[in-house]
Amino acid sequence: MSRSDPPSTRPAADSDSIASATSITPVTPASDWAAPLAEGPLDATVVLPGSKSLTNRYLVLAALASERSRLRTPLRSRDTALMAAALRSLGALVDDVTVDGDLASSAGTDWLITPPPALRGDVDIDCGLAGTVMRFLPAIAPLAEGPVRIDGDEGARGRPMRPMLDALRALGADIDDGGTGTLPLTVLGRGGLRGGAVTMDASASSQFVSALLLAGARYEMGVTVHHDGKPVPSEPHILMTIETLRDAGAIVDDSEPDTWRVEPSEINALDVIVEPDLSNAGPFLAAALVAGGTVRVPGWPQHTTQAGDLMREIVAAMGGEGRLDRTGLTVVGSGELVGIDIDLHDAAELTPTVAALAALASTPTCIRGVAHIRGHESDRLAALRTELSALGSAVVETDDGLRISPAALNGGRFRSYHDHRLATAGAIIGLRVPGVTVENVATTAKTMPGFVGLWEAMLAGTGSPAAPGPSSDLAPLGSR
Repeated sequence: MSRSDPPSTRPAADSDSIASATSITPVTPASDWAAPLAEGPLDATVVLPGSKSLTNRYLVLAALASERSRLRTPLRSRDTALMAAALRSLGALVDDVTVDGDLASSAGTDWLITPPPALRGDVDIDCGLAGTVMRFLPAIAPLAEGPVRIDGDEGARGRPMRPMLDALRALGADIDDGGTGTLPLTVLGRGGLRGGAVTMDASASSQFVSALLLAGARYEMGVTVHHDGKPVPSEPHILMTIETLRDAGAIVDDSEPDTWRVEPSEINALDVIVEPDLSNAGPFLAAALVAGGTVRVPGWPQHTTQAGDLMREIVAAMGGEGRLDRTGLTVVGSGELVGIDIDLHDAAELTPTVAALAALASTPTCIRGVAHIRGHESDRLAALRTELSALGSAVVETDDGLRISPAALNGGRFRSYHDHRLATAGAIIGLRVPGVTVENVATTAKTMPGFVGLWEAMLAGTGSPAAPGPSSDLAPLGSR
């Protein structure tokens, strides 16, 4: 593939994904961001917003619960705003509240979710590029009373859905996708779903399993999902789903390999604090390795189902030191990086971060087990190979990963393909390589509003006194 040939699944431009996030240097969708060089060792504390994966799972369960729930310090980003808007369309109230519990006239710290007596239909759902929205909502939609029309950005329409849609049909759902197995689609809700047992191939996405489990407690017969195929990727996300279900009182049996059972039951109200997003922490921890010095992330959980927790092992393997205590995680780096051989099958969202570190390492790196990320926001393997190669990196794209060897790097434009994790990978490279610019860095608002501000504050040695505030621009516009 030549430099001029983009990866095959490069999404079209997405103006709705841009937020006026808190930052030191304002960034507009059309501008390239000059990734700042690290001028010396870091000494920063970076307070990160909540986990996207947890926030959207909690939102779904709260909308299906028997009573009102409260999410404390949830992530407020494009993906979570789209989920909240989708649930509002179905009749749930998702209100902003202050720390003291007062309703806020604008975005507050927490979310208060009041479930409707019954989910309403005859609505349109905009998924944007959010995988959790496009996979979780079709599993909820049969519970609505009337048709639920679901669509997303152009890039979302190529992401795989067929195994899950076929599974829902086998459980009794009426779904019209025009035979494509992708968005757009319409689910004809009838106020409930029979449910029962179903077998599907979830090797393309663990979200297929999570979607059925999250809605399964509300199906008449519950749901039993059996996976038949290659190993399910990102399995920690299924463990996360199971844990959130159990937090809400659902009875889940995961004792048999590749089989998960949720009993039919009510879902209890939640009052939970959302953990920091550990995958979003990856680029900031990587910065300590690249620039040297210390980066602290407060609130890093002692025990978690987040796949991003693997960054602690990656930091140690690539030449840094990580210390976890009651205050959070502290990473210390020397600026010297070594390559690794790693299977990221269960933490594939870390691939762009690890690939960026590998391009700066003194020894080769092999990343394996991540073929499924070709179907994420972009074809991440093709995109990483294309963009890193353009900066001089020696990259070989394999069937299920990348091999990256030491090479002298040069500056240049690092395209993001409207993929938040590609944009942060470019920022990591720019810490050491002069002249790197990142296309559409504002796409990071998908899961991390205020990324530029946090990044520049980290480099200034101040970190961030608080997580970036929400922006009204995150509300989905619903137009396409």
